[in-house]
Amino acid sequence: MSLYSAMSAGVSALGAQGAAMATVADNIGNVNTVGYKGTRADFNSMVATVGRGTSYVAGGVSIVPRAMVSVAGALTAGARSTDLAISGNGFFVVKSSATGNQVAYTRAGSFAVDREGYLQNSAGLYLQGWQLDKAGNLRGGGSIDSLETVRPNLLSGEAEASTKLDLQMNLDSRTTAYAGTYADGDLAAGKIPASYTRPVTVYDAQGNGHVVNFSYLKTDANTWKVEVYVNPKTDIDGGVAKLASGEIKFDGAGAFDSTTLPADVTPKWANKAGSNAIKLSLGTKGNRDGIMQLAQDFTAYTNQADGGLLGDYQSVEVSKTGVVTAIFANGARRDIYQLPLASFRNPDGLARISGTAFQASQDSGAPSINVASANGNQIAGGKLEGSTTDLAQEFSDMIRFQRAYSASSKIITTVDEMLQEVSNLKR
Repeated sequence: MSLYSAMSAGVSALGAQGAAMATVADNIGNVNTVGYKGTRADFNSMVATVGRGTSYVAGGVSIVPRAMVSVAGALTAGARSTDLAISGNGFFVVKSSATGNQVAYTRAGSFAVDREGYLQNSAGLYLQGWQLDKAGNLRGGGSIDSLETVRPNLLSGEAEASTKLDLQMNLDSRTTAYAGTYADGDLAAGKIPASYTRPVTVYDAQGNGHVVNFSYLKTDANTWKVEVYVNPKTDIDGGVAKLASGEIKFDGAGAFDSTTLPADVTPKWANKAGSNAIKLSLGTKGNRDGIMQLAQDFTAYTNQADGGLLGDYQSVEVSKTGVVTAIFANGARRDIYQLPLASFRNPDGLARISGTAFQASQDSGAPSINVASANGNQIAGGKLEGSTTDLAQEFSDMIRFQRAYSASSKIITTVDEMLQEVSNLKR
């Protein structure tokens, strides 16, 4: 009876060592697989009986494979801006199809734009994110049900009305102050020649450009009258060209001090196209980060408005907080998605599926899905997480398992010879 149990134990040992060798083969085969998490082979003894008698029945051994999902791989440089890696814990949320419902989780961030414009990794899984509105807010409240497949060309060909106008320029302090009588609207009407005029193009909701002039008239040592008006006035509804007027004052160092101009202007276009309130960014008190007054020639460093026809999508950037920014042919930039990261109480308990991906299980617990910057996690754009396979360790395990396999096979051949001797006793 003991010989037969020894034979059975030898067979179970062969099976266990063979399965352990399979984990080594899998690990080595995926040494270059992005985001691959290695598997460790642990062994568990199998006890058939435990007694005080003189007989012993061998139980054998079984293998317990353990997925080392929580171990992070080294970050390496990717080939594309859409290659993504996670610094810290967490997983990208993905789906098997752009419009599917089956959610999975992965750290394999080798994403590229497919023929339909969606971000898909090398395993065919589609990256999920929350779409952002124009104000940068999450659409759908940030729930898992409101996730969408990330599509960088989402806004290609769309038009946007201007919402802000940045002005950074120098008004020459050596300019002679106007000595006559100034009345509001004289600059827009052309009754008084302005000291300086700078045109800026703003856009309506249909993408049409409209020229808005900023005219400045120096009336005192640190004081300038300003009028903002549309040129030609036929572009504006009702033909009243002036949008705003006021005064700008500077301190003794030529830095921006105060203004009576309104914070924003809202034009009503003659073509009935939609418009937004356009915020006027003139600078901050005590700084030269906007309009300033120094003893040098009138210079416009920046005078531009956002909006217009976005044109074709050119490229995409992903910030460390997971904000996906689309860059268009005209140079416009728009934040279009916020990437989430999923975390688990026990990531090593996740169930493996094809494509270096995982699904939640009873052992892992339910996912907690938050914006990428939560809990100290960050996304590294243009990076990839390498495989966790350690070749030196795997070859060491291969030798160890091969020797154990040979020893187990020797047990079987030895027991077979002993059984043969028992069979020959009757002769």
